[in-house]
Amino acid sequence: MTTLPASLVSTQWLADHIASPGLVVLDASYHLPAAARDAGAEFAAAHIPGARFLELGSLYDPASPVPYAFPTPDQLAARLASLGVGPEDAIIIYDDSAIRTAARAWFVLTASGRGNVAILDGGLGKWRAEGRALEGGAPAAAPAAPATFSAPSRVRSKADMLANLDHPATQVLDARSADRVFGTGVDPVHGGPNGRIPGALNLPFTAVLNADGTYRSPAELRAAFEGAGIDLAQPITATCGSGVTASVLLFALHLIGVDEAALYDGSWSEWSADPATPKAQGPAE
Repeated sequence: MTTLPASLVSTQWLADHIASPGLVVLDASYHLPAAARDAGAEFAAAHIPGARFLELGSLYDPASPVPYAFPTPDQLAARLASLGVGPEDAIIIYDDSAIRTAARAWFVLTASGRGNVAILDGGLGKWRAEGRALEGGAPAAAPAAPATFSAPSRVRSKADMLANLDHPATQVLDARSADRVFGTGVDPVHGGPNGRIPGALNLPFTAVLNADGTYRSPAELRAAFEGAGIDLAQPITATCGSGVTASVLLFALHLIGVDEAALYDGSWSEWSADPATPKAQGPAE
């Protein structure tokens, strides 16, 4: 069994350990429709040797009324087992997405009880830029015994967010770009109006990343959150458009030791679609 050194591993570490027993690499790439990219086809064309395609875009609960809802424990168990990921395997996740979807996969797995999971810092882009090996095709793996997952405790519902408006106990932090959070007009990504949950603060997910897609240093991350008005000692719930880029902030918080922050699962897609929810638009007061 391989024990990962941290929840963020470098491309050099992966290159040195890629053949280690019990180490599985998962491609969690997923793209917004406007990107006009096919993550599955791109994986088949070129991926890190031995990687398996998580198909993150289909890993949600279709029975839920929440858009792109958190997958159920049974769905997670079935998906990993079908990819040949055993209960004791170490997992390294990467992506090649502008919205850094490896963080969504990391949060889904770890919030559901899976340990020994890490993100590849810089993802496929950094791996490729360094001239490291790639392979094509769709590797098949023998199914594995299913692991056991739990219902996530760090996922918030619309009802939770409404209750927080009445009795504010949790800071709400929106990971979308400022023009979508504080602007008016139509949201260019998900449709519906621009705007935010009343009282929400804003830290675009890109602010926790370097230009090459790697995560910024712990000191820089702390400064970014504090600069956005966040008290790191108090409860935090992250939100975004559909629960993907908020996970980038949650991973960044994890890197600086804040492990109790939660995700508003439905995020702005759900909130903005309900005419009964209060919405704020324009500059912050």
